[in-house]
Amino acid sequence: MLRGDTVGLRARHEEDIPVLRAELYNDVVNSSRADSRPWRPLSPSAEDSRLTVDHTDEASVKFSVVELAGGTLVGTATLWGIDNHNRGAHIGLGLLPSARGKGYGTDVVAVLCHYGFAVRGLHRLQIETLADNAAMLRAAERNGFVREGVLRSSAWVMGEFLDEVQLGLLAEEWRADPEA
Repeated sequence: MLRGDTVGLRARHEEDIPVLRAELYNDVVNSSRADSRPWRPLSPSAEDSRLTVDHTDEASVKFSVVELAGGTLVGTATLWGIDNHNRGAHIGLGLLPSARGKGYGTDVVAVLCHYGFAVRGLHRLQIETLADNAAMLRAAERNGFVREGVLRSSAWVMGEFLDEVQLGLLAEEWRADPEA
């Protein structure tokens, strides 16, 4: 397990999937804001590529996020679009509604940066998020990410186009302890 101050990133367990499906992906609004693909209902027995782990997929690493204090599942984190030639990847995360507003997002981003830079030897990490996602913007910027641009009206979300913000962080800019 990779450990931050308050959360750990561990392998996805089979028992995590129903919780993540019910609390993250079956929430139409949240799912529509978090995924560039349109929301669609899935039966409980359906394989969901957002939740299941394909260990042969070298371009994506999916974690379950747990509280260190009690081991409670609080969300999901992903390093995706891993490009070993250019040594870059994207960061994604989703917290269960009960885990939001507790600072976990900042800690998850910090742990993903450690994984990407220290463990994987990547050079660049990138985050794309909706312009009104203040929590994700704050978590990224607290970890040293820099706003690199705005993609105007690029995301179709629940009947309207929204702007997306692109943020980046280079290995030489990264500090293992963002408070240092």
